[in-house]
Amino acid sequence: MKSFLAIVFLAAILLGAWWLFFKTEKTISEPKQEAIKIGKHTPEFNQNISNAVSAYMAMKDAFVEADTFKVKNEGQNFIVTIDSLKLSSLEKEDSQILISARQEISDIKANAEAILRENNITEMRQDFRMVSENLYPFLKTIGYEGQNLYWQNCPMAFGEDKEGNWLSTTREIINPYLGKNHPDYKSSMLNCGETKDTLK
Repeated sequence: MKSFLAIVFLAAILLGAWWLFFKTEKTISEPKQEAIKIGKHTPEFNQNISNAVSAYMAMKDAFVEADTFKVKNEGQNFIVTIDSLKLSSLEKEDSQILISARQEISDIKANAEAILRENNITEMRQDFRMVSENLYPFLKTIGYEGQNLYWQNCPMAFGEDKEGNWLSTTREIINPYLGKNHPDYKSSMLNCGETKDTLK
């Protein structure tokens, strides 16, 4: 009787080991299929957003150089791209998203237009800070589908306790508030800041 139980016990162990081996092997050998990512926006809508982001980046780069003439030119181009955004397609997804996006666009445009009225680079940078503070949530609201963008921060953009944020296409910090030609720091604070978030 004991030998019979031992044989049954041994058979159960062998059967269990065999089952585990083949189940694990099957799991390893079958590659998992990845879900196809389908964008929710039309290619035309995404291209318009991409154009606005590119115009913003050109304006940001002009701030790095502290070139007020170029800032105004790029700021005007940015306003044109913002005006050309057709947000009505967002209503198909959610009317609340459309309402939020329109409000953020209105705020973005108001601050971009303020840049054009200024001549003092510090005041222009303050308005650019507000453009950035509205553009970032706008891109999140609409479900941005473009290239990776990095939300970056300088804790002393306008003095020791006044921070400034901006968007960048690279992780490298190139500070538009302290820039290359700052009156106090020259270019020594060009890389001051850190990445806080990534829009993918």
